[in-house]
Amino acid sequence: MKQTPLAMTLALALAGTTLAPAASSAAAKAAVQAPTARAAAKPFLWESATVYFLLTDRFNNANPANDLAYGRRADAAPQRGYMGGDLAGITAKIRDGYFDRLGVNVIWLTPPVEQIHAGTDEGTGLSYGFHGYWARDWSKVDANLGTEQDMRDFVASAHAHGIRVLLDVVMNQTGPVTGLDPAWPADWVRTAPQCSYKDVATTVECTLVKNLPDLRTESDTPVALPPALVEQWKAEGRYEREVAELDAFFARTGHPRTPRYHLVKWHTDWIRKYGVDGFRADTVKHVEPASWKALKTEASAAYEEWKRANPGKLPGAQAFFMTAEAYGYNIAGGPLFTYDGGQQVNYFDNGFDSMINFGLKYDARQDYETLFSNYSGLLQGALKGRSVLNYLSSHDDEQPFDAARGKPFESATKLLLAPGAAQIYYGDETARRLDVADALGDARLRSYMNWDELARNAARDGYHIADVQRHWAKLGLFRQAHVAVGAGVHQQLQAQPYVFKRTYERNGVSDKVVVALDLPVGEAHVIDVGGVFADGQRVRDGYSGARAVVKHGKARFPAGSSIVLIGQ
Repeated sequence: MKQTPLAMTLALALAGTTLAPAASSAAAKAAVQAPTARAAAKPFLWESATVYFLLTDRFNNANPANDLAYGRRADAAPQRGYMGGDLAGITAKIRDGYFDRLGVNVIWLTPPVEQIHAGTDEGTGLSYGFHGYWARDWSKVDANLGTEQDMRDFVASAHAHGIRVLLDVVMNQTGPVTGLDPAWPADWVRTAPQCSYKDVATTVECTLVKNLPDLRTESDTPVALPPALVEQWKAEGRYEREVAELDAFFARTGHPRTPRYHLVKWHTDWIRKYGVDGFRADTVKHVEPASWKALKTEASAAYEEWKRANPGKLPGAQAFFMTAEAYGYNIAGGPLFTYDGGQQVNYFDNGFDSMINFGLKYDARQDYETLFSNYSGLLQGALKGRSVLNYLSSHDDEQPFDAARGKPFESATKLLLAPGAAQIYYGDETARRLDVADALGDARLRSYMNWDELARNAARDGYHIADVQRHWAKLGLFRQAHVAVGAGVHQQLQAQPYVFKRTYERNGVSDKVVVALDLPVGEAHVIDVGGVFADGQRVRDGYSGARAVVKHGKARFPAGSSIVLIGQ
């Protein structure tokens, strides 16, 4: 695999600290933990957040006793069964400071709700609901992932570290029908037709794929509880409690007992119970906008209720947040999402604060200035007051920017310095493989977190894993310390070597940075910061840790890497 010039200069700059492939696990761990934990108090803005997205089952296994619940078996096709990761495993990594060292301030986890119990084979091999998108019961933590207490511990630990929790939610479908998982009644779900994407109706009122029942969230007809759910709740001894809570919700809100509002109640309970800070909404374009707007209204009320009942437990006083996965949305579209048939929807007007940007994996092929100036122009123009969540790889995008992991340094630099919020997919920072040979489809993207490679500082073609993680961490910590990186106004200061500034001034928060890229390695760096930092001001390079005093409009730093990240 060929390295970009940036990657090669980074490799040279880091050569003095790179571990040999045979380095001990202890030495490797010490190396990758080099960045210090962040300071406790830093301004937080969702529009400049650094979000770490993980599949709970694939991340870290703290309790092998819960690896196969509900009679599930280890008989799935490659990468399509449960592997043991759990909520306690995420908590352990939070408490260990793993996310602090990366500069992460939001964790997005796949839906932890109870999934269908059996596996199903729809052409890609026997598959289980390890990913969280095949719900059987939205009111309960899946036993493979842990317990209610595990969920409480996870959220509390995240908050204690200044990290927000973004919960993945599904309003579009139940899980597939199996011999152990019966279909919900016809007034709850449709099983045909399959979506043809000709217009809004053939994208919303249809099933995504065969045997994935589509919830009738658009229906105005009240429904009774599904018999299978009633039977399960009675067997678990919680039927009366769940019904009483539903009665109270419908009495308080006045909402009709339709599928939509049952789902709204079940989803917002995760806020009332645990204090999650936001929702990432799945398959947004397949659900009518009114359902998302209703969810945001009730979620915001639930969040304020939780804050009143739990004073001092949140890392900040922000409002409840929602970001939308409308598949195919591109930042270039501004506030509008366009369906295949040409109809347009403004999801920002229907409950969402942010849209996931599917465009960066293509735009990252551009040079830095083209990418950064275009994104800043859109976010300060057509999207002003709104935000996007950028990513380069994800759990169901089979065309990531760098599937072969040949450009891990460039990937970090473009993702973490691009205007907007940034989503790290678990293992981006450790070059976890996205091309598992024995798996089919999106299962290739969902291998277990490569802790083993990190521990032994595995060597790849042209780099070591510890160097990759160190680069991601330095950029992440700088990004976390400076809201201007993601939310500020971008302006190029110099074309070669490339230097730019970002400035943020809003709502009493002021921040400014200067960043230089593609600098010559091995030479002292003299960076023109005039107009950003005044003479006599002390500044710091977030990449090397070196400090300087501005003199004659310039900051001088010792020879080092090809990157300088200047802030106060």
